[in-house]
Amino acid sequence: MRKLFVGEARCRASQVRYYLLEADSENPGSYGVGIEMEGEEASAEDLSPSRQRVRALAEALLRGTVTPVGLRDVVDDWLLE
Repeated sequence: MRKLFVGEARCRASQVRYYLLEADSENPGSYGVGIEMEGEEASAEDLSPSRQRVRALAEALLRGTVTPVGLRDVVDDWLLE
């Protein structure tokens, strides 16, 4: 997976970084999201073949300052939409 930086937000005293994950040549057309915060990281891969839709999710995670711990819950809700 290739990580494409989406943005950075501050959560208390920590910096949180958000990424759009793009599949490699073995699984083209698959996108996911990733979050990193002070050594903690979480990702959700293979969410959709739509880059725009997953990019919008990554931007929503950034706006909401979602941390790695909360990623799975947010992604689960997003998948139900």
